Amino acid sequence: QVQVVESGGGLVQTGGSLRLSCAVSGSIFSINSMGWFRQAPGKQREQREWVATITSGGSTNYADSVKGRFTISRGNAENAVYLQMNSLKPEDTAVYYCNARPSNGIQVYNYWGQGTQVTVSS
Repeated sequence: QVQVVESGGGLVQTGGSLRLSCAVSGSIFSINSMGWFRQAPGKQREQREWVATITSGGSTNYADSVKGRFTISRGNAENAVYLQMNSLKPEDTAVYYCNARPSNGIQVYNYWGQGTQVTVSS
């Protein structure tokens, strides 16, 4: 059973920083990519916003809304990913979800964590 667990959310003032962590366990396949998504208050699951992705090779991509402020990185263990969030704004307030995509070389699987709340006060 694959488990994805996020941590590190909290309440911070505008301009502050937070670091989110995500750990994946139970996967028997290599993880192709890992990423972060967020769901703002009042939004449905289908409106979850992509934030950043990092591949197994270390390539990163960011949404324009966070570029230059957020940094995604992978831990020494293949199944850990972090999101350093600086210069936070009230519009960054959301539940942040970690996404892991392991693959057996033929099929890519998709797993989500339960989310961690980030609240930025103005």
